Amino acid sequence: MERRGFLYRTFDLYYDGFRNMRLGKTLWAIILIKLFIMFAILKVFFFPNYLKEHAPKGGESDYVASEFIERATPTDIN
Repeated sequence: MERRGFLYRTFDLYYDGFRNMRLGKTLWAIILIKLFIMFAILKVFFFPNYLKEHAPKGGESDYVASEFIERATPTDIN
């Protein structure tokens, strides 16, 4: 019996499993479409690029550092 590597056996397992699927292919297509909608389309509308709007070009790291410091220091000490 010929001994094959782990990666080849893993690939062969998945390849053979997907080749013989009927319903699974449809489910994977639905999953991929939903992922595309979540990460490509929703990101554009609901998650704008905050740093691009508020930080000067090239000074993103300084802006983030100053925001961390500003938010971490208490302003009202009684």
